[in-house]
Amino acid sequence: MIENFGGDVIEPGTKEYESASRTVLAEGSPARVLRPKTVSDVQAAVRYAKGKDLSVRGGGHAFPGFGTNDGGVVIDLSGLADVEVVDSERHVVRIGGGATWGQVTGALAPHRLAISAGDTRSVGVGGLTLTGGIGWKVRKYGLALDSVVGAEVVTADGELVYASTAEHPDLFWAIRGGGGNFGIVTAFDFVAHPTTDVFHGRITFPANEAASVLKGWADYMRAAPEELTSVVNLANPMAGGPNAPVEVHFVFDGDDEREAAAALDPIRALGTVVAEEVTRKAYADVLVDGMVPPPGMKLVTRGAFVDPDSVPEVLRILTEVGAAERSPFIAVRHVGGAISRVPTDATAYAHRRAELMFVTTTGGPAPVVDAARPALEAIWARLAPHVSGLYGNFLSTATDADVAGIYPAETYQRLAAVKRRYDPANLFARNENVRP
Repeated sequence: MIENFGGDVIEPGTKEYESASRTVLAEGSPARVLRPKTVSDVQAAVRYAKGKDLSVRGGGHAFPGFGTNDGGVVIDLSGLADVEVVDSERHVVRIGGGATWGQVTGALAPHRLAISAGDTRSVGVGGLTLTGGIGWKVRKYGLALDSVVGAEVVTADGELVYASTAEHPDLFWAIRGGGGNFGIVTAFDFVAHPTTDVFHGRITFPANEAASVLKGWADYMRAAPEELTSVVNLANPMAGGPNAPVEVHFVFDGDDEREAAAALDPIRALGTVVAEEVTRKAYADVLVDGMVPPPGMKLVTRGAFVDPDSVPEVLRILTEVGAAERSPFIAVRHVGGAISRVPTDATAYAHRRAELMFVTTTGGPAPVVDAARPALEAIWARLAPHVSGLYGNFLSTATDADVAGIYPAETYQRLAAVKRRYDPANLFARNENVRP
């Protein structure tokens, strides 16, 4: 028995253990999976987990597999997934720490409200928001964490506090970008925004036009309307690898067909259009189902930011890499607009001045991925002098070097001070860890 815990306790040998012990991207063998039903259950679970290896699971999409472990305790928040509009005039929405973005968009759609979030339904609100939150409304409304106005947090001693600009402001600063280092967020208060249908789709160009398309796309996005958010994919191994077409994906955040056409015409002019799909749809329908890798499949992913001065060189390198055999899959996102209008030190997310965020992904059976690592490391060695930091939500590892890439020294020092106050024993260590 766990004192004062009224949720589900899942142990080896029970019917639910096999599914409860793993995450979307990692297998584990924890001694116990605790599935709280209430906030007081979370408090009891945290007190029980003191001195043990603890994993906290939201959606379970962390690439390093933070949401499980071997021999320790997992606190699975999936039972805390309510979505409630608590202030209809200010559009304040309270979201349980275990909710997914699919649950959120579905619940808010009847109210014609939305929150700038990620692009996958099954991704957890907590993991995505605590580290950033880059998705299809990012240029107009900023990061997911930019819409947070308060949060209920269970700290390492099992106490429940409310963090906002008025209460525990240092903790409120830290959880907006500092990941799960400081406690378990049992509920977020977001300010949502009124939304309409959006225009969603892609415009495709030949692989041999990658260099000019990428350059023209980056140049255009600097001045494009903030309603337009866009991602360029190249070297897709499922579509021909180095011969795969260059796909410019986009969402125009508005339902005016003429405005959308005017925003998309400069993209069409970037090169030889070989295919085009543009559909007006509800914002909730833009989010996609998350990929569940088959057994034995491994993914190695790495995401980094690029400041304006380094954009030409990074795009040149990525174009060369994408044209080579066995290139990783490459996705390049434009992240200016609303993100850059927030002061750099306003939150623990420290990459406000970046213009691009790009990701490389290599997947396959373990021997294939292991064989590809040296080439992947060589690619990143070329890129390293030109990137301005790493994005925690797209990292397969959580080394000290990774943490230093996510948090510049001044940000890290401030986070460490908050950590010392709220988690001095480093109970919440399975993350991109900030040591107290």
